[in-house]
Amino acid sequence: MTFTTRSAIPLAIKLLYSAFVAVLVPLYWTAYGPWNFLYFCDVALLLTAVAIWLENPLLISTQAVAILLPQMLWVIDLFCRIVIGAEITGVTAYMLNADIPIYLRGLSLFHGWLPFLLLWLVLRLGYDRRALAVQSGAAIAILLVSYFFAPPPPPPEAQPSLAVNINYVYGLTDDKPQSYMPPSLWLIALMAINIIGFYLPTHFVLRRLVASPSDKPGKVQ
Repeated sequence: MTFTTRSAIPLAIKLLYSAFVAVLVPLYWTAYGPWNFLYFCDVALLLTAVAIWLENPLLISTQAVAILLPQMLWVIDLFCRIVIGAEITGVTAYMLNADIPIYLRGLSLFHGWLPFLLLWLVLRLGYDRRALAVQSGAAIAILLVSYFFAPPPPPPEAQPSLAVNINYVYGLTDDKPQSYMPPSLWLIALMAINIIGFYLPTHFVLRRLVASPSDKPGKVQ
């Protein structure tokens, strides 16, 4: 009997993904500032870089729960904006903003392919059922940090591209804080939208359609 360890994720994908992150991080840091990496999509990008090397189903599963639905909305919005000239949510307006360097907009296309990569990774590694609870707790913590420590809108005139209003904790635009409701109520509503509107449906679908990691074949044969 021979024993071999086979990786579930090809080395080429690990290297290409890591190279992309290594290029993106310094460019984003310079253009948008360090707080930009607290956005859920950027957190997913960075944690996935770790998870693919560890081949950790829980890390992959949490990030799939976190961004599959919102990033699919990003994909739909960009498609509609380019093909029929209409916006669905408005979250991709910056992709056609000529004031933003084209290389930054090109890097931002990761919002479009990362959810599909995460879905593939979940199918390869299995869906860890703990992901909903872990990601929900992480989301609450990230939103609290975004609200109490990250910069509010608007960005300073000297740095108009600086990331503010991280994860929309002050409202839907970066021009000024929302005035529809008390700030604390907006923050609570945002937590509920993420957990109930995005995470729960994704969790139920993945739990139903994808095997758990314990049901996946082992690496040692």
